[in-house]
Amino acid sequence: MHRQTKLRLQLLLGTALLAAPVSAFAQTAPAPVDTAPAGLDDIIVTATKRETNLQDTPISISVVNAEALQNRHVQSLMDLADGSVPGLRIATFEARQSALTIGIRGIVPNDANQPAREQGVGVYVDGVYLARQHGLAAALLDIERVEVLKGPQGTLFGRNTEGGALSLVTKKPTGVFGMRAVAGIGNLESYNSELHVDFPSIGDFAFKVDGIISVQGPVTENILPGETGFGQYDRRGVRFQTRWTPTENFTATFAADVSKDKNTPFYSQLLNYNPNGLPVVPFTSTTVPSGSIRGLSPLVQVEGSKRMTQADIGVPQQWSVDDTRGMDLHLSYRPTDSLEIRSITAYRDLDVEQYDNIAGAHRPPVVGPNGNFSRYSLAGFWQHQFSQELQA
Repeated sequence: MHRQTKLRLQLLLGTALLAAPVSAFAQTAPAPVDTAPAGLDDIIVTATKRETNLQDTPISISVVNAEALQNRHVQSLMDLADGSVPGLRIATFEARQSALTIGIRGIVPNDANQPAREQGVGVYVDGVYLARQHGLAAALLDIERVEVLKGPQGTLFGRNTEGGALSLVTKKPTGVFGMRAVAGIGNLESYNSELHVDFPSIGDFAFKVDGIISVQGPVTENILPGETGFGQYDRRGVRFQTRWTPTENFTATFAADVSKDKNTPFYSQLLNYNPNGLPVVPFTSTTVPSGSIRGLSPLVQVEGSKRMTQADIGVPQQWSVDDTRGMDLHLSYRPTDSLEIRSITAYRDLDVEQYDNIAGAHRPPVVGPNGNFSRYSLAGFWQHQFSQELQA
């Protein structure tokens, strides 16, 4: 009994000691501080064909917003090829800077230069599908955000989205005057300039104009006199938008764009030669026995430690040119707060003059005894598309 009484006294004393500070803290506690401003702003996306909060969207998605795009000076999709977006891979075709290979989670087209090949990742601008990879490196015109949807998206986006979808959303006219101008210069004789103007509204109409120029000189000099270098590009584009809002529940937005992308292929640089130590036959030999390797031409430079600034052989070279034009009309009608009916009507036109000359003294037919130049192929490609989509 004595031990039980002692234990009860200890429990009562402990309870009293715990209760006393609680009362004191309750009397001296400071007023609660509103910490809401420290939270993250909501990010609104249209990955599910309607506006939703990013955190509430049931899709694996990465978003690059307008501020991040401006801070990183993103002027074409190639500027997103730095690995900053997990799972997204963007690369140029060797001979065609404007034909991009875009992959998500390892789903990458085999040959972006083949217009007959379908993509595994769908590319959309304001909901309009871009059916071919040609012209994807064209200058971007005032992008509000880039949404990278990872994994199959066939349910909402249809075919050619096995790997995912890349959705670009442009900034719309606001009806309030504003202007943003950007200019810069860099190495390789590069320079760029942008101009974005939002005009004051006139009645129910708002207008917006965007223009961009992005130029880069040769990455590798062509030693053939009078010929253009390798890895050059000259991208220019302009876009006009107008938005009509006659009532609170109806909006019509029309946009038209024109762009030109001139570029030359990259230089094919030999980084290594015969790492396995195979027997070498003379360069002039007409046959190469099994297990042997042909010797290099005296013109060939093997350079694996740095980029060559001058080609080891000069070749005829000229610009490849992509002319892209398009227009689209977006209609939105809200008969009730819970229902929106949308229509997207679009037409796009792509003209390509393709000149491929991937130079390099080690490439056939240069490596042949009588070879003087690498291959020189000319091709034309024209694509026209019309699309109509209704959403509710």
